[in-house]
Amino acid sequence: MKDFFRQGISQKGYTFTEFNEKSRLYLERTDPETLDDKDKKWYDYKKINFTRTGRILKKFKADEELARLISSINTPQLWMVLTEDWCGDSAQNLPYLAKYVELNDKIDMRILERDNNLEIMDQYLTNGKSRSIPKMVAFDADGNELFVWGPRPKEAQELRDKLISEGKPGAEVTTQLHLWYAKNNGKALVAEFKKILGNLTIG
Repeated sequence: MKDFFRQGISQKGYTFTEFNEKSRLYLERTDPETLDDKDKKWYDYKKINFTRTGRILKKFKADEELARLISSINTPQLWMVLTEDWCGDSAQNLPYLAKYVELNDKIDMRILERDNNLEIMDQYLTNGKSRSIPKMVAFDADGNELFVWGPRPKEAQELRDKLISEGKPGAEVTTQLHLWYAKNNGKALVAEFKKILGNLTIG
């Protein structure tokens, strides 16, 4: 069992509703004209991500097979998500996970802000070196790790890697990645979770 699980840190994270509301209040109460260039950039990221999240929640339709797999979980699980509300990949994936989690009260999804929990984040680095987010880790009631997912669907990761290897500038990489998300509509994420949860059921 991980120390942070034993200490209850992962269990005390934000619910998805609380996390989303925190972003909403920040945007509502912050005048971007008062921000310096760096903070204005983060404000803009948070704003577009809040819009992305809302759009996904509004259009969400559950995949029947994944809904069945989610609903079939009959013992308590904690799905811990390390992320930040300025993260575009998070805004494109987390709302789908939140909607599926709603289908089963045995699953408690809790969100930890990465930058306030680096000691936990550093236990789940991507490729052993990157603090990429979102990163989701599922635990059973005894604190045993069931699976780890993130920071993005494999197909999206491959696209990002390809663009970077071609020397594309960061802005273009980001634009192409979000175009991919817009066209994919969560299908790759759903396929990956059907495989993950199907394997858990078999096991």
